[in-house]
Amino acid sequence: MNIFNFIQQFPDENACRLRFKELRDNIGIICDKCNCTEHYWHENKLCYECKHCHHRKSLRSGTVMQNSKLPFRYWFVAMHLLTCTKKSFSIEELRRQLGHKRYQPIWEMVNKLGDVMGKRDNEYQLSGQMELDEGFFTTEIPQEHKNEPLKRGRGSQCKSKVLVMAESTFVENPKKGRKPKRVSHIKMIVINDLKSITITDIVKEQVEKSAELITDDSTSYTKLKEHVKSHEAVVMKADLIPTILPWVHIAISNAKRLFLCMHHKLKNEYLQYYLNVYCYKFNRRYFGDKIFDRLLITAVSYTPDFKSKIYNRTLCG
Repeated sequence: MNIFNFIQQFPDENACRLRFKELRDNIGIICDKCNCTEHYWHENKLCYECKHCHHRKSLRSGTVMQNSKLPFRYWFVAMHLLTCTKKSFSIEELRRQLGHKRYQPIWEMVNKLGDVMGKRDNEYQLSGQMELDEGFFTTEIPQEHKNEPLKRGRGSQCKSKVLVMAESTFVENPKKGRKPKRVSHIKMIVINDLKSITITDIVKEQVEKSAELITDDSTSYTKLKEHVKSHEAVVMKADLIPTILPWVHIAISNAKRLFLCMHHKLKNEYLQYYLNVYCYKFNRRYFGDKIFDRLLITAVSYTPDFKSKIYNRTLCG
């Protein structure tokens, strides 16, 4: 939605809280103690009380806002700014727009949103014709490797490995200037190494058995054919990439450009949350104004696992 519609729908804290409660009521409240689904609502304490065992549950509990003290409107503004543009906002810019003094709570809020975005996308497996390759993102050198000589290439300490998968189908007679393939959904997952067993386990979890994979001829992909319908390994030359594996490389280059403009001292341990935001928006690029509503439902439906003990703004990524 545009900025005028957002201000009209959510002019204050109360409007945001009422909308959040409306979505929670629609999804349903389940008691943590006895699994009862019938509750009383206490307006003065902003919590639900189980009709059976009288256990109380706050409005934020079980959602992305669990354990957060930030106003509801902060979260709504953050979700709006994250979804209203293709390139999104840096966290420092979001902090300034919200008028908040401290960077840390805003950074944690955005990472929690990235966490639940990833949880939502993990509900789905990729299928059909697919491209698969790995990308290497520049990140801060881990503390334990800072005293080591800097390596070059794929094994560099400042490169994080990311497995990239994209549903893409060949297009008959593509228009001039268009890609030979049409892309649907993508996934980008940070991995610790390029071992065959690592990549195979991810494919088993994230890709349907009926999928038809196409990759380069890396030895990391030798066992994939055992877990999908077909696997074609192509000896990849530079001139074949735009034809055989166009969309994984477009996704990688676009994400790199986005992170370069938005994030300072990106750390490997938080890279996955930023990739989650990128993929979530890419996979819903045709939703238009509805992407904000979908993210709001996601925020109500999932609890983040994100935790951090970083309190120095320059190290937050």
